This record gives sequence, structure tokens and C-alpha cells, in this order.
Amino acid sequence: MTKTQSTTTRDEALLTLIQKLVETPGPSGQENLIRAAVIEEIKDYAEEIRTDALGNLIARVGTKQPGGLRVMVSAHIDEIGLMVTHVDANGFARFIAIGGVSPLTCIGGRVLFMNGTRGVIGCERLEPNTVPTLDKLFIDTGALSREDCPVSVGDVCGFERPFLDMGAHLVAKSMDDRVSAAVAIQALRAVKKTPHEVFFVFSTQEEVGLRGATTAAYGVNPDVGLAVDVTRTGDTPRTVKMEVALDKGPAIKVRDSSFIADPRVVDWMVATAKSAGLPYQLEVLEAGGTDGRAIQLAHAGVPAGCLSIPCRYIHSPSEMVSYSDVKYAIELLTRLLSAEIKLG
Repeated sequence: MTKTQSTTTRDEALLTLIQKLVETPGPSGQENLIRAAVIEEIKDYAEEIRTDALGNLIARVGTKQPGGLRVMVSAHIDEIGLMVTHVDANGFARFIAIGGVSPLTCIGGRVLFMNGTRGVIGCERLEPNTVPTLDKLFIDTGALSREDCPVSVGDVCGFERPFLDMGAHLVAKSMDDRVSAAVAIQALRAVKKTPHEVFFVFSTQEEVGLRGATTAAYGVNPDVGLAVDVTRTGDTPRTVKMEVALDKGPAIKVRDSSFIADPRVVDWMVATAKSAGLPYQLEVLEAGGTDGRAIQLAHAGVPAGCLSIPCRYIHSPSEMVSYSDVKYAIELLTRLLSAEIKLG
């Protein structure tokens, strides 16, 4: 692998894009606002834009040339959230999780409902040395009764936290996977010439079972596919033993719990990074999955891989990524899509 390089010039437009995407609400199944935000960013660059029945945003760039392929790049635009199941007589709302939500990161958190209502997550009194569960939590919207509560059964909210620029690192509540959407948007804009027909998919409902990418992959029917998503790191105190860290470049996935990346795709990604002198890491993730699985299993099967953005504190209100990792991920993805693909 190449030695990690430093980026000295900060791209303010990229930072503005990331902030826009992470602060736009859009839990799984409620992606209308974030989809509209992405359309605004790509409408002048894509040759064709459409939305399918499951709400996936699909943008085409390029026309397949001799030796070219149909390529699918998928970054999901949904985020984890909560759904109201019951409002009690005093106006407190009980809820279930949409996606992987930990009660430990909920207590005292603030939420934003899709109807604009804001709330705070509270917790029942717990016995000493007990760990809270979601059924012990509730959302306080400031209501005094069930009748004046501004939310009802089935209403959906996401977590609300402002984007934080820490210089080398960036923090937000939905880097998973909006930072990857930003990477895909930047690559879509940067690919000026390609022998391929590239379909950028901004997929829905990934957090609840890769649902959007599953239907999109059948519709696109690609020759090769790449997911772009975040991955865990092993660089914080007493965490999992994992050879992925912030500031060492994007990760090229070898395996996660949902799929094994096609070795030919891994080799192609590694060779491209090496030839460009870009830093990269190899990723073996013991738990978690990506749109790569959905692409791989479409039709009779598709060679698929995943470009990962190292991220600390995934599925918390303060997910953290490295600015330099994001920049290198954009460059690597752009190079992967701009040249002939040889899978051996």
C-alpha cells in the first residue's frame, strides 16, 4: 500500500455539500427530501435521471462504448430513525427503531419528525446497573396530553445534530451514508469521459434490509457493481481488532457479513489505487452489510465490490470520518469509472 498522504487544500464546496446532505432528514422509507437534495446537485451533470417504484434515484452518465460495461454505483441515502407506536395520555410517544438504533445513544438525544415536529428522548427510571432498552424510552415533544401531541402512530423521525467540522475530521448524525452520497455526486460530476454506461444509484431503505438496491440492481442489470458505504474502524481505545483506521485512505472491502467481494473487483480496485499512488486499506468487516450484496445477487449474479469510508461511532448521533479519506475516495472512484475495466 502507498503511504498515507496529506491534503493541504480544503474543498469548501465539498464541505458545504456534505453538510447539506447530512443535515437533510430522510429515515428509511421517508427519503423524499434527501432525494430532492441530491437531484439538485446532479441535474446538470447526468444524461438521464429517473426515480423507480421504491424511490431509488438513478442517474446515468456515459454511453457504453466497445469494451465498455454497464456499471452500477450505489450509495444509500436513507438513515436510521424511529417510528411512533403509541402516544400515552400525557402526550409521551413510544417508538420502535428504523434500522440499527442503540438505546445507549438515544437518551437525551433530539429528534426531528418529517412533519417538522422536534422532540427529546427521555428514559424511565432504571434499576441500578441495568442497561436501557428501547421500550424504556419515550419522545417528549412538549405536549401536555395525547390530544395536543403533534405526532401520532406511524410518524417517523430522525436524529437531529448539526454538522461539525473539526478540521481533519468531520462529524454528523448521518455520515452513514450521506458522506458516500457526496463521494458519488462528486465522482458523477468529475467523470468527463468514460467507455462505460455508468448508473449512479442513490438507494433507499438500505438500513432496513438493502431493499432499494435490490430492486435497483434488477432494473439496471449491470455488468459490474460497486457499493459506496461507510465501515467501522479499529483505531479507538479497546475497540474491535480491525485493520481500518481514519486518515489512512478509503478502504477496499474484501468481505463483510452480507457478501464476499468478487476477488477480481478487489484486484481491479487495488491496482487502480496503486497506479494512481492513492492510499488505501483492505477491509474485512465481521458484522454489517452494504448494497454490494444486493448488486451481487441480481439476476444471474454480478461481480461486485465496495468502496468504504472509514467511520467512527457508526449509528450514533456523532459519526466521524476523515476529510482526507473522503477526498481520496472521490479520486479513486472517479479513476475506477473513467478507464477500461479489466476483471481478468
